[in-house]
Amino acid sequence: MDVMGDKATLYETGRFVQPSGRDGAVEGAEEAAEEVRQRLAAEAGDVEALSVLGAMLLRRGDLDGAEPQLRAATAAGDRAAANNLGVLLHQRGYPDEAAGWWRIAAVAGSAAAAHALGRHHRERGDEPAAEYWLRQSAEQGHALGAYALADLLEHRGDAGAGQWMRAAAERGHREAAYRLARALDRQVTDEWDDGADNGVQQAAEAEQWYRQAAARGHQRAALYLGAILEKRGELKEAGRWYLTSAKDGEARAACALGFLLRDAGDIESAAVWWLRAAQDGDGNAANALGALHAERGETQTAERWYRAAMDAGDVNGAYNLGLLCAEQGRTAQAEQWYRRAAYAGHREAANALAILLLQVGDATGAEPWFSKAAEAGSVDAAFNLGILFAGRGEEAVALRWYERAAAAGHTEAALQVGIARLRDGDEPEAERHLRCAAGGGSPEAAYRLATVLDARRPPAPAHELGESVHLTKSECEEWYERAASQGHRRAQVRVGMLAAARGDVVEAARWYREAAEAGSRNGAFNLGLLLAREGSEPEAAVWWTRAADAGHGRAALRLALVYARRGELAEGQRWADRAVSLGPGEVAERAARLRDALREELSA
Repeated sequence: MDVMGDKATLYETGRFVQPSGRDGAVEGAEEAAEEVRQRLAAEAGDVEALSVLGAMLLRRGDLDGAEPQLRAATAAGDRAAANNLGVLLHQRGYPDEAAGWWRIAAVAGSAAAAHALGRHHRERGDEPAAEYWLRQSAEQGHALGAYALADLLEHRGDAGAGQWMRAAAERGHREAAYRLARALDRQVTDEWDDGADNGVQQAAEAEQWYRQAAARGHQRAALYLGAILEKRGELKEAGRWYLTSAKDGEARAACALGFLLRDAGDIESAAVWWLRAAQDGDGNAANALGALHAERGETQTAERWYRAAMDAGDVNGAYNLGLLCAEQGRTAQAEQWYRRAAYAGHREAANALAILLLQVGDATGAEPWFSKAAEAGSVDAAFNLGILFAGRGEEAVALRWYERAAAAGHTEAALQVGIARLRDGDEPEAERHLRCAAGGGSPEAAYRLATVLDARRPPAPAHELGESVHLTKSECEEWYERAASQGHRRAQVRVGMLAAARGDVVEAARWYREAAEAGSRNGAFNLGLLLAREGSEPEAAVWWTRAADAGHGRAALRLALVYARRGELAEGQRWADRAVSLGPGEVAERAARLRDALREELSA
């Protein structure tokens, strides 16, 4: 058993205090002088001096010198000496004899001895006796006694443990403060899970106890305090506590400090702390080092650290090895690592394994892994299951998975649900999902939402292309513009049309050109119309040619008319033939009449 507690409480005298930080030589000289004074007083028969001298020698590790002093003081009835004699005998390996002296001191009112005796009985398995003596110590205000009693009661599941843990914490016991904070943390989680509203107050109290324990040098308390502050955005103070904890040897704090430094742009310092944490067995830090070396193209070093993470029990190591192998085209090895991580419960590894199997044509093998990942909470896997079932024509099953992924915030899944609801005629639900997907950044969702809103608008007054019609932008136009700015070609054409309706020819031409250059045949056709009306028919013909080559019937008809007006009848007839084949019906009829007229002209 270690010496019980701080020096001041251990020896039950105020003459012994913690070092004040003064020069060691000065303190040593003062302590030596004090020892001489106490020895002279002891030789003169001063019982208190005998006790204090024995305590000084015990503290220094001079058991042979301390024992006669303590025995003499104990024989004279000094309870502090009886307690310290028990400590000495325990250190010598005589626990039963030590317990006898602790009992004498405890009966005489020594809280420290009662604590030591209680711990002795607990080590022997005599919990009733342990509880009795620890309670005696705790009720006298002894912090170590209160903590030991709380630990015993907590071990038994006794509700009174919390009261004594708090008492020990309030008396400055750092481990008690830490454990009290952890207990409050767990209560906060339970309160929030149950929907109670007092979680904030308990979280604040937990933070204060973490802070008290951390200030007294508790490395795990410093780690948790850093995490609380980081979550709240107080990164500078969080970093200080992580540093304190990391310097004391807490690998998780070193790892967390590394991530803070990385986010601040100091990669080299981050790597130093990750290395320190990884060497101490932190798998998360090993993974971070692996990712860092992978980004630098140092794949062998990255693989070594991923393996170290895996050896440390971090399943992410196997998953990251799978990703590394997949990037290098080592499919068989990637599958092996994904399987290892997936069997260990890594949901994203299960999803990646399913994708890998799907890529090699094993849809049957992929499905159960997608299901396992989705049931474990992988949003991507739920979406992929939707794609899998939709590909089989099982639309109802696919929709259920899409809805599950959408409910978890998956943008593309929300788009698919919106499309399905539009198809079913449920416009309100369709709009709700399309808004979610559009807000999540999907250009297709933004375009489809715009079309839904556009259909509700009253019809615009008839106008010719380029005629000024002043209209304010509606919500649907804003969504069209968002989709267009993200490169959606149909949205770009529609924005161009709306700009033209407002009379903004320059803006219309800009959007038509963007769409056309991205491959939109409607964009090319509309740009041609705009240019023709502005008097640039040769350039218009270039864009109509591009549109017609992409299958746009109206563009082919326009070209036929252009060449007919130029007198190039054969070329006009060729484009008229193309327009007939491309349609639609109205265009095909007009093109057929033009073709026949050109044929007659050519044969005349």
